Amino acid sequence: MKPVLVVMGVCGAGKSSVGAALAQRMGATFVDSDSLHPQANVEKMAAGNPLTDEDRWPWLGLVGAELSSNHPNGVIVACSALKRVYRDAIRASAPAATFVQLEVELPLLQSRVAQRPGHFMPPSLLSSQLETLEPLQSDEAGLTVSTQEGIEATTNEILSQLRNLQAFGS
Repeated sequence: MKPVLVVMGVCGAGKSSVGAALAQRMGATFVDSDSLHPQANVEKMAAGNPLTDEDRWPWLGLVGAELSSNHPNGVIVACSALKRVYRDAIRASAPAATFVQLEVELPLLQSRVAQRPGHFMPPSLLSSQLETLEPLQSDEAGLTVSTQEGIEATTNEILSQLRNLQAFGS
């Protein structure tokens, strides 16, 4: 299976760590969508200001383009994809994309975000991300996994669920 996956969730959920671990295990290319943000978006978030939808549309277009570009062994992109309309925008370019929503309990999430010094996304924006998050809906190709138990356990659970999805042709 050539994966076309978006590992999604709020900041601190583990998107980059889990996405990179999945890509390594599956032999796929890993892309952190943070690297696709225009500089203006990075500066806005670094200043503690949440992005607007208008700020996000060009970035989401780049995420979709990356997912639909030629990756011989598949691609896994870490991307917040917090709202359904954002995921729909990504799917418009990459209809084969499957979303993997990462969940984590609030105390651990806050701890993780606080331990990321130098990241352009300050802890102050966590609450706006939690308010924005629209969980995957039943008609969206994807699955939801807790990251409470760490990267390896989360990666194993995702791989197991993906194999089950394949077995049932979903």
